[in-house]
Amino acid sequence: MRIGIDLGGSKTELLALDEQGLEVMRFRRPTPAGDYGATIDLIVAMVLQAEKELGVRASIGIGTPGAISRQSGMMKNCNSTCLNGRTFKEDIEQALQREVRLSNDANCFALSEAVDGAGAGSAVVFGVILGTGVGGGLVVNGQVLDGANLIAGEWGHNPLPIVAPSELPGPECYCGRNGCIEAWLSGPAMQAEHFRHYGKKLTAADIASAAQAGDVACLQTLEIYCERLARALATVINIIDPDVIVLGGGLGNIEMLYSRVPLLWHRYIFSDEIRTSLLRPAHGDSSGVRGAAWLWGRA
Repeated sequence: MRIGIDLGGSKTELLALDEQGLEVMRFRRPTPAGDYGATIDLIVAMVLQAEKELGVRASIGIGTPGAISRQSGMMKNCNSTCLNGRTFKEDIEQALQREVRLSNDANCFALSEAVDGAGAGSAVVFGVILGTGVGGGLVVNGQVLDGANLIAGEWGHNPLPIVAPSELPGPECYCGRNGCIEAWLSGPAMQAEHFRHYGKKLTAADIASAAQAGDVACLQTLEIYCERLARALATVINIIDPDVIVLGGGLGNIEMLYSRVPLLWHRYIFSDEIRTSLLRPAHGDSSGVRGAAWLWGRA
């Protein structure tokens, strides 16, 4: 039995796969905000609950919102900042009394979709997380590309390209810089954008729902979001030229992105034709939890 865990900023999800790769259990719990010890305790409690109900001791893979530093062995680049500077792998292994495999949550998402999801059969798949944060993972010929610094695919902490004067200096990002793609394209960023222009505090899901119902202000907020997403993804296409881009995270459920962004990104892509497909994940917005389970390999 394989257990995958997706450790997100607002929720933590567990999924169990049997030896044939079929889902046998899935549940979510709220992630303790800013509390490292409580986060460890939550993961342990979820694993023990799953194993008790399933009657097995499972392998554990975890998708994290950052990466392990090769130099220190500590977590880095996590938007759940309580993890940064912590020996998370060591601590969770001690708590669970077994080896645990970790990878960036976006890598897990990209792997899941490249193996048997929306990008199955494609040579180069870029998986995007649009949620509490903005992440990315890159799979080439079925293998996750980690990179020399374990940051391959981390497009969220590049500056938003081709900015207008009105977009400078850009919103402050948790990483300490202004104008990062994450600071423009995360769920909280969409909420902040709408509030700046219209003075209404709506969640990203509320904005998308109202836009679908014809609300003019929410439609305009989504149009601005789509144009910025088109600019950001065009840069990815210009550099790695993926066959498929798959959108995960809560914002990946917004239907308008799939119809509008490919109409906008052509003006920024250095090619006479664009064959890259922008697709929904075959396994849902939390597909990454499957990739975490498969960090122990396919059955």
